[in-house]
Amino acid sequence: MMKGSIICLMSITLFFQGYSQSDTIYSVVRDTIPKDSASVIPPFAAETKIVLNKKEQIYTLKPGVDIQIIAVGTVFSLYAFTVIYDKAPSTAEEINSLKVSDINSFDRWSIYPYKDETHLISAIQFHASIPLPFIMFLITKDTRQDFWKLSFLYWETLSITGLFGAGAPYFIDRHRPYTYTSETPMEKRMTPNAKNSAFSGHVEVVAASTFFIAKVYSDYYPEKKLMMFSLASVATGGMAYLRLMQGMHFPSDIVIGAAIGTLSGILVPHFHKTKSTKAPALGIMPYSTGDINGLVLTYKFNK
Repeated sequence: MMKGSIICLMSITLFFQGYSQSDTIYSVVRDTIPKDSASVIPPFAAETKIVLNKKEQIYTLKPGVDIQIIAVGTVFSLYAFTVIYDKAPSTAEEINSLKVSDINSFDRWSIYPYKDETHLISAIQFHASIPLPFIMFLITKDTRQDFWKLSFLYWETLSITGLFGAGAPYFIDRHRPYTYTSETPMEKRMTPNAKNSAFSGHVEVVAASTFFIAKVYSDYYPEKKLMMFSLASVATGGMAYLRLMQGMHFPSDIVIGAAIGTLSGILVPHFHKTKSTKAPALGIMPYSTGDINGLVLTYKFNK
């Protein structure tokens, strides 16, 4: 082939990108560039290295909205908690008038007496789940760098769960399952807290905490997605089982609590996630080697 002739070389290079998302933007640079312009190494044949350009933020805060949500949720929750645990106690006549037949068919089967030992286990799990995200985000490097931002988002998650978790028993008096059985001491059945069945705040908080962790870790470390969501499901399911078996909540209370906690834990970080910066799918690169000069057409498939 005659030296100096220009041949337009069109080749398609397919780059497959995985399902996982990256939290950094990278560029490929040449290690060396030959001084001899007559013989230029093609871009894809040269030795390359990955250079970190900058850190891409996983989440972006929205102070104008976030602060209002946190303020409303936190203030109302603190106020509502002082009310729901200070309700007027039930009388013995009110307790004796409760009938299992008045419970809806979905919840009717779940009448269990109160159990102190089960309550202790669920209390430990409940209180441990609240600081768990703070601890988890200090363990790994990337989440540790964004600790305060993640803590702010977690606070917003808790404020939303508190808004619903404290709001339901604030407006609704629903006797817990253990009040319907004589196996529970009458003194326990008459307490103000015995009317706070709607809905399961323990399940809600555990779901919010663990699914928040699962969502954040799956955004920072996509390869951990299955594991983290599985652990969150197990933790939430375990708390649901404990609250059911100790007669604290009906199945409908548990389902609602789990749903709100799970949605809060997932959607708060989801709505704050920064849109990923992606390279153009179609690109053209110059190509030159020896006597051959031309262009390389590249196309990148994104899932």
